[in-house]
Amino acid sequence: MINFLMVEVHLTEAKVHLNLRNVPTAKASLTAGRALSNSVYCPPDLQAQIDMLSGIICAAEKDYKTAFSYFYEAFEGYTTTSNPTSAVIALKYMLLSKILTNQAGDVYSIISGKAGQKHVGREVDAMKAVAEAYKNRSLHDFEAALKAYKDQLGDDPIIAAHLTRLNGTLLEQNLLRIIEPFSRVQIAHVAKLIDIPVKRIELKLSEMILDKKLHGILDQGVGDLIVYDHVGENKTYGAAIGTVKELNNVVEQLYKKAQRLHQ
Repeated sequence: MINFLMVEVHLTEAKVHLNLRNVPTAKASLTAGRALSNSVYCPPDLQAQIDMLSGIICAAEKDYKTAFSYFYEAFEGYTTTSNPTSAVIALKYMLLSKILTNQAGDVYSIISGKAGQKHVGREVDAMKAVAEAYKNRSLHDFEAALKAYKDQLGDDPIIAAHLTRLNGTLLEQNLLRIIEPFSRVQIAHVAKLIDIPVKRIELKLSEMILDKKLHGILDQGVGDLIVYDHVGENKTYGAAIGTVKELNNVVEQLYKKAQRLHQ
């Protein structure tokens, strides 16, 4: 009984640390709970909770394939214990994992399968709309899905966090595609082509430049983006520093030998 309670304590600790975005500590607590659960009888519902949390932590570490496996096990567990509410959440996380691994096409096969048909509704429709938008690389369809299914997507902090990052990725991809033919272009023109407010485009371009995802500068005086040709890394400086260090080592060794000869 004590071990069973300790498993729940470790799971609670993991959830708290995960909410605080302390993934390593959350993982440590979960590992302790999982190890303890192997030594006692673990009810299916509790095992499903362990699998669900394992998937969430794997997704936080961007190991989406492993996350999908855990979410599938959690889904099976919740289905066995007749917990449809938690089963739908696990199903949504399964679909999210497929989207995050660029396998949006698999979402349709899961939805049309036995698992998806059993939980047809707005929760599943929301993930289907996201998958469709991401598959088409359509930023507007993606954001339209976020608005249309705000309750199903925005109210879940796990899904909301991953979709926010996915939204940023889609915006980056669309911007890079639009500015590719230009060496200099007005930011307002880019905003018009992508149909997004200029201020948001400026902020995103600044972020991309700082993250070195885009080689260029913003001339805010005239509102232009100046794009530089990508130049490969020049390794001459690093090689020269390495040569100087080796020469320094040689000189030091010669100096030590000279000192011994004069003794």
